[in-house]
Amino acid sequence: MDPELSLTHRVEMPGTESAPIPPAIFLMGPTASGKTALACALYERFPLGLISVDSTLVYRGLDIGTAKPNATILERYPHALLDLCDPSQPYSAAKFRSDALTAMQEITDQGRVPLLVGGTGLYFRALERGLSPLPAADPKLRKRLTAEALRDGWTALHARLAQWDPLAAQRIHASDTQRIQRALEVITLTGKPLSAQQQGGSAALPYRLLKLVLLPTDRVQLHARIAERFAVMLEQGFLDEVRGLRARKDLDASLPALRAVGYRQAWSYLSEQVGEAAFRQAALAATRQLAKRQMTWLRGESNARRLDPFADDLLEQAVHAVQSMLQPAHFEASAKPRTHRNGVNS
Repeated sequence: MDPELSLTHRVEMPGTESAPIPPAIFLMGPTASGKTALACALYERFPLGLISVDSTLVYRGLDIGTAKPNATILERYPHALLDLCDPSQPYSAAKFRSDALTAMQEITDQGRVPLLVGGTGLYFRALERGLSPLPAADPKLRKRLTAEALRDGWTALHARLAQWDPLAAQRIHASDTQRIQRALEVITLTGKPLSAQQQGGSAALPYRLLKLVLLPTDRVQLHARIAERFAVMLEQGFLDEVRGLRARKDLDASLPALRAVGYRQAWSYLSEQVGEAAFRQAALAATRQLAKRQMTWLRGESNARRLDPFADDLLEQAVHAVQSMLQPAHFEASAKPRTHRNGVNS
């Protein structure tokens, strides 16, 4: 790296020495929008460190169905915060924030810039704005809520959430069973709306941010890419992956990890609750719904630069944005592409 390269701005405070504010990049987008490919391409051009922001990639053994970068890709483009816990273990936004801040500090201490890439909006928001302390998961309460959902349907529980916390119900889709359950759990345990408790509490993110948001202008193209990727997942052995998870005696379909899009539908199919055609249709529909929710969330992101993931000059636009943030005079030499492997897509 250029020894003259400055990766921080300094803020002058009256009566104090100037304090450095290191830069960081958020690269956000819906599922199958090509976030990983773009992150890897930027990694080739700038002194970056990659951090995953995905609530499913934290689980070991959930690889094919999450489009987790494979070992070959990770050898060349290392990502922090992958494979952090077993599918039987819970993982929270608060835990992510702690882990991400640690990873960001390590990258900054190396003289590099953290690039956080993923599609879990709650994790990005928790990292940027902080979170008020929330109660830990209550297994007995979760079991009760799951039983109520089986009896009355998740739509009924979503309606209950709308009565208790309209703002949370507006943000959480009626098919997002994991977040419905967590919202009702928090409200039951604390007696306070979840939305009020998510307004922030811990310190704000001590970084100067560039937010890049991938938002397709043509949803048909995104749906086509979702379908293509799902077909590849099936060819790669996605169902065998789920069979292996089902063979474990400590896992069941109620766990947050296994309620992830694709896994929930595959579990039902392998339990012979639905046929193959219905499984495929349900998995694709759930993935499209996930993408829709993610795009709704991303449209509300403030101070973000929006990029069309299907634009011919996507990489040029992203490189220009990073150069503009990170003192372009020093990056002129480093912003040249190196050999980039194909097949990276998320």
